[in-house]
Amino acid sequence: MYHTMDEFLTEWTYESDSTQKILDLLNDDSLSTRVSEGERSLGFLAWHIVISVHEMMSRVGLEFNAPHHDATLPTTAKEIAEGYRQTNMALREAIRTQWSDAKLSEKHDMYGEMWSNATTLNVLVKHQIHHRGQLTMLMRQAGLSMIGVYGPSREEWASYGGEIPE
Repeated sequence: MYHTMDEFLTEWTYESDSTQKILDLLNDDSLSTRVSEGERSLGFLAWHIVISVHEMMSRVGLEFNAPHHDATLPTTAKEIAEGYRQTNMALREAIRTQWSDAKLSEKHDMYGEMWSNATTLNVLVKHQIHHRGQLTMLMRQAGLSMIGVYGPSREEWASYGGEIPE
């Protein structure tokens, strides 16, 4: 849980930078990749990460320019990655200018429960991590190279001389 805005911004910076790097690896052909018919596509999940930032944070009173929850899914990977880049920059600026540490204890109705702003920020980070994990699996299915987030990817491990088990 966050006790200061600096704690949140430190973690958000690492996690959002990691998300941006992964979104920047997408290509247009990969966006339609699905685990199976009827499941969410890679493009849908990537866009969901983008639009959920504004959806969640507007519920707690932050005002910033970012795609809303009903924004149309872009047709290119570049648009999705740029959408996240813009959303992330706008969120960081809104947090810095509109909130202080005291705002972390304020509570708001979030999906039928009363959450403190600190809880909402924590869920925002974990929500992003959750969907980023789904993206990485779909990206592997699409044949894309991967980067490591909490440790080296298979490609990075091999470049260090590590053995890749079969």
